[in-house]
Amino acid sequence: MHRATLFVAFAAFTSVASVARLGFNYGSTFTNGTPKMQADFEHEFTTAANLEGTKGWTGARLYTTVQAGTTNDPISAIPAAIYTNTSLLLGLWASAGDAAFNNELAALKAAIEQYGNYLWYALDGISIGSEDMYRNSPQGIAARSDPGVDPDVLVKYIRQVKEAINGTALEGARLGHVDTWTAWENSSSRAVVDELDWIGMDAYPYFQHNMSNAIGQSKALFSDALERTRAAAAGKPVWVTETGHPVSGNISGDSVASIENAEKFWKTVGCPMFGDISVWWYTLQDSAPDMPNPSFGIIGSNLTTKPLFDLSCGDMEVNSVSFSTTSTTSASASALTSNPTTSVPTSTPSTPTNMMTTITDQSVAPTLSETRSNTAETGGDNSSVSVPTSSSQAIQHTTTLAPNITSESSITNVPTKTQSSSNESLNAITSSDSGSSIELSATPTSLALSSASPASPTSSDIGSNSARMRPEGLRAALFAIFAGVLFCS
Repeated sequence: MHRATLFVAFAAFTSVASVARLGFNYGSTFTNGTPKMQADFEHEFTTAANLEGTKGWTGARLYTTVQAGTTNDPISAIPAAIYTNTSLLLGLWASAGDAAFNNELAALKAAIEQYGNYLWYALDGISIGSEDMYRNSPQGIAARSDPGVDPDVLVKYIRQVKEAINGTALEGARLGHVDTWTAWENSSSRAVVDELDWIGMDAYPYFQHNMSNAIGQSKALFSDALERTRAAAAGKPVWVTETGHPVSGNISGDSVASIENAEKFWKTVGCPMFGDISVWWYTLQDSAPDMPNPSFGIIGSNLTTKPLFDLSCGDMEVNSVSFSTTSTTSASASALTSNPTTSVPTSTPSTPTNMMTTITDQSVAPTLSETRSNTAETGGDNSSVSVPTSSSQAIQHTTTLAPNITSESSITNVPTKTQSSSNESLNAITSSDSGSSIELSATPTSLALSSASPASPTSSDIGSNSARMRPEGLRAALFAIFAGVLFCS
């Protein structure tokens, strides 16, 4: 093969394999505190993937791994994501004390045991905490934010997560933390940075009301925040885990909350970075059923694929990747409210992102009614996993976005980690009509559907991580092969 052709092929592969994630932030409850169930998450994920004027918005960032209304059950967004071929940036809430974080760890461990490799293939990464350092900073306290934690506590929690996933289906998952750009600038954050694989940045020019923050200044303010975060990231990848502009609400400094300005922010700040850096936008919907002030949702109170403003990015090519552990984004959590069992974050963002801001966080207390999502369990030993099925049969859908799978149907061919790692990653590069430009052929939604019982993975399938190769590792291996061919020719 000609050398130039080899270089072109390698460049094309690495370009495709490193395309950034596009997604939204999702709370565990509705704005009135009602817990979201599997069908609710399915509706939200399929709506996001089919928004008019967009392609590839198939990522979801979560604030907590605990199902709202329970002590430590895994959140029902996990089976919903697996069923709808949505990638997950899992979140563990870290500002409610050690007992609450232990519940997050218990939910994570239960999710690994229940979903095994299905969860691995859906996973973009795990965020330990969200805006915790900001809320514990002088500016966060001055803004009357809910309690946060110091860097040393986050370091402890990050190490606990590393220990919890060691030797499991999620061993090797990319770990990060989400905070405001002002928190990352503080030198005390370096201890946290040193423990992480990626850095999540939250930035809202709308809230920087002590600066000139009219909508025309948003791009410059956002770019400055991103560069400051990158400077503090010690060379580690930075993901934009929360940003956006409100469609309604109070004036903040020079910034006006309006649909028109939200569209300007999307097109001037969002479009230029979509596809170049992983982004989890705030947000798809935050007004169901009650409208917060400010409101950032790009759709109204009812789920619809028709947004409040034009989401197209002109001639720009905006795509997202869907195989696990590549670029992702995260979103900062909302404020917490305490209840006797555990504190569960809601879907409202921590508003302050500027040191001088005085806007308070908003919070909603979850209910405590315990509910569980629909799963079909495989038989066998303790390594069996639950294969998610659609819960659309239990709730009458008003849309036809979710695949129509009967309750008797189940997914066969549970993916195992003993399959060829090179084939696993190379097969990911296929075309798709589902909204994402790249699909992982081994993900559950692309596997055969059958009314027969799914095969149970062996214990080696669940426990061993040695046979898997990350896309980064695959790219390095391919580079070595191409280099060898070049110099031997």
